[in-house]
Amino acid sequence: QQNKQTEPKTISLGILERLNAGEVVVGDGGYVLQLERRGYVKAGHWTPEAAVEHPEAVRQLHREFLRAGANVLQTFTFYCSEDKLEISGNVTNITGAQINEAACDLAREVANEGDGLVAGGVSQTPCYLNSQNETEVKAIFKKQMDDFLKKDIDFFMAEFFSYVEEAVWAVEVLKTSGKPVGATLCISPEGDMSGVPPGECAVRLVKAGADIVGVNCHLDPLTCIRTVKLMKEGLEKAGLKAHLMIQPLGFHTPECNHSGYLSLPEFPFALEARAMTRWDVHKYAREAYNAGIRYIGGCCGFETYHIRAISEELAAERGFLPPASEKHGLWGAGLQMHTKPWVRARARREYWENLLPASGRPTCPSMAKPDDE
Repeated sequence: QQNKQTEPKTISLGILERLNAGEVVVGDGGYVLQLERRGYVKAGHWTPEAAVEHPEAVRQLHREFLRAGANVLQTFTFYCSEDKLEISGNVTNITGAQINEAACDLAREVANEGDGLVAGGVSQTPCYLNSQNETEVKAIFKKQMDDFLKKDIDFFMAEFFSYVEEAVWAVEVLKTSGKPVGATLCISPEGDMSGVPPGECAVRLVKAGADIVGVNCHLDPLTCIRTVKLMKEGLEKAGLKAHLMIQPLGFHTPECNHSGYLSLPEFPFALEARAMTRWDVHKYAREAYNAGIRYIGGCCGFETYHIRAISEELAAERGFLPPASEKHGLWGAGLQMHTKPWVRARARREYWENLLPASGRPTCPSMAKPDDE
């Protein structure tokens, strides 16, 4: 039986107030891959000019995530530093400031349609890899932060950092805004690309001022949970406290290591066979919650039905179901109306929890050899 549809209790509360109260915060899903598949982002460049060129596409995806139960909408500003836009050569008549400001407006517009917060997002820069110059890199983050502060955002999110040093620089800049700051690394349980262990990464981020720390992208949910657990252990050993978050891939990547799914031969145009089912996401949400993680969302490959699955798995803890669940029977309950008896027999939790889905590709391997090995 579905939980009664009710309004969330925390419409006026900020991100830290919600997390401090022990609430589950559901993040949104992946924008870049989704919009590439829909024809609004160019693969290889991965830049977010669609916020200006096709605002209706970005707005619609925001709206779908909100309807699926997301509490936070991140601005579609991934790879929106001026140096990245210049290198890509894909954006010649639109500035980073225009993209940042348009993305903030879109996220705020949709967030205001429900119980939504807006996170202004910054990510790793080409400048760091080219120079490791702290002053230059921080100037890039400062410029993005100033764009966001012209708009109505609730907190900042530094995400998709392969090196904790650069993430620390981002946090140090963003903390000067006076707003809460979250920071996520795209790292494995082995640590960042310099070999810094996850526990130490978390300690450095919190000492820099991060209020929320965790991982995003590059690896599948269960691997990312392992990494966040190591971050939690590091913080506990150091006597530090921070809220934990996780926004993993929506793909199975059991054979990956430091480079994550970027090293898979299927990246980026043949990942569909690795897609997680909604039932995989139920398991992920429960394991993340049991690990003490309270900000739970998704990154590349996480579609709106995956975010709905997080919301449904944690409906008891949150006290409500999202609007999108009005069109979804929990654990296949809607199949009870099917005309075929063998399909009606699938209208139960035990069936979907224990299903081993086939790929339908008899000549394909179950795993691949990553190209960086």
